[in-house]
Amino acid sequence: MINWNGLLKSYRLWRRRLVYPVISLLVAVSLCLTTPVQTQAIELLPFLLRGVQVFQLSNLSPRQEFDLGTQMNDQLRQEVRISRNQQLTSYIQSIGRRLVENSSDRRDIPYTFQVVEDKSVNAFATTGGYVYINTGLIETAENEAELASVMGHEIGHIKGRHLVNQMRQSAIASGVATAAGLDRNKAVGIGVDLALNRPRSRKDEYDADNIGLRLLTDAGYAQSGIVSFMKKLEGRSSVPTFLSTHPGASDRVKSLERQIQLQPSNNNYGLDKAAYKARVRSMLY
Repeated sequence: MINWNGLLKSYRLWRRRLVYPVISLLVAVSLCLTTPVQTQAIELLPFLLRGVQVFQLSNLSPRQEFDLGTQMNDQLRQEVRISRNQQLTSYIQSIGRRLVENSSDRRDIPYTFQVVEDKSVNAFATTGGYVYINTGLIETAENEAELASVMGHEIGHIKGRHLVNQMRQSAIASGVATAAGLDRNKAVGIGVDLALNRPRSRKDEYDADNIGLRLLTDAGYAQSGIVSFMKKLEGRSSVPTFLSTHPGASDRVKSLERQIQLQPSNNNYGLDKAAYKARVRSMLY
């Protein structure tokens, strides 16, 4: 015989324990989403909306910056061809480690250095420590100091958070940013487009040049590497992305030469042209 009184009591108990808390949670969320304190809503959104992540580009934590860079890297792997040449990749990573390990700032993120199989002379960086170097640039460099100078420049963009700031400006200008922040997928798309297709500002380029020169010097490389490589590209008809903006390469060369005169170094590591060319040939061909 069914105990109807018992079933009714169980139903009422279940309703109190489950339904009421759910209602309370929904009310709390509603209040958070309508209150001026946006940070509360931002903290709750990733948990309440499955698959949705919102970034506040004006206040990214190192972990969020790395996560964003990782998601960009996933998309970039569909846009460019990442080299599977482990010997070449290890070589590029060793140069990158030397530059980063001798730096005193932005040690709060890991760095990932990858080679892109592309004959164009180019390099770029995203967020969270991701740096990409084209094979065409590796072949064009005369020595390791020149190659390291370009890598230092790209690390400089990461240290200055230049892409993050550019993404924020682009999101606001295009109207896709909300009060809560920027949706993950939109942020990734904007970041990849900016990294691949659009040059940095005048201020960002000078800043990355100065940081790159400091990294080059602190790592023991010859300071002349950054100047000689830039001079090599001045007369090219096809200008790499990292040189295709104002200020022009000649202006940047003059600025770097002034910086070197103010803080000269006797470092001469990385100038052996023959050793570098032999090493690159053995890895690329």
